[in-house]
Amino acid sequence: MQPALALSAIGLLGIGILGLVYGDFALVWQPVANWVPGRTALAYLAGAIECITAAGMLLPATTRWAVRVLFPGVVIWQLLKVPALFLAPGVEDSYLSFGETALIFAGGWVLFARLADLPEASPFALFTGERAVRIAQIFLGVWIIPIGISHFVYHQATILLIPQWLPDRSFFAYLTGAGQIASGLGLVFNVLPRAAAYAEAAQLWIYTLLIWVPAVIFGPNTDVQQVFGSGGGARMPWTALLVTWLPAACALAVAQGLPGPERSRR
Repeated sequence: MQPALALSAIGLLGIGILGLVYGDFALVWQPVANWVPGRTALAYLAGAIECITAAGMLLPATTRWAVRVLFPGVVIWQLLKVPALFLAPGVEDSYLSFGETALIFAGGWVLFARLADLPEASPFALFTGERAVRIAQIFLGVWIIPIGISHFVYHQATILLIPQWLPDRSFFAYLTGAGQIASGLGLVFNVLPRAAAYAEAAQLWIYTLLIWVPAVIFGPNTDVQQVFGSGGGARMPWTALLVTWLPAACALAVAQGLPGPERSRR
């Protein structure tokens, strides 16, 4: 499961560090309402757990325990996005937001399924093994599709996120959306699923390198500021970098966790 395990740990560690530095959750990506009692204390606790879990994922001796903590964490993270689906079922952004977290959930699930090393008698053993990986694959595929659709629904915003030096940014906005839809369909219908997952991971890594690494180094350009706003100082680009990095690593985890051709034939 390397390098997906290490890359996921680095992304989670970064999010945890941001939580400890700012005493807050990851902006809109961890939607804990302001009215929640003890919200700041919960943010510090979540940041600490994320850092400890990430460190455990990087050490072979503690990997299985770390992924056992990671999995319920990503379950909670995914559940936080459920209310928006009911509150705004007609708004594509609700499905886009849920899909972004679905990448993390699916990757965390596959890491758990492959590395948790649970005894067969464990009540949580049903979340491991080939069947669990297959369900995570389908879940990821279903929720990549609305991410791709968002490139068409929010076409102008997508254009603004594409680097200004690329020619015909409108074409790339459509192309990347179509690519994500194709990856989702490949995963759902089990058509070259590993290639589909690798393609999704590659696309997210390209976003990370071309959009968010420059935004962290040089500051967000005017186009990116139109989409995400100019507030938040250095926190916004760092958060955006990490919440693109982590799903990219999780998509890679799904790709690496899927059975290869020989295993599939058996």
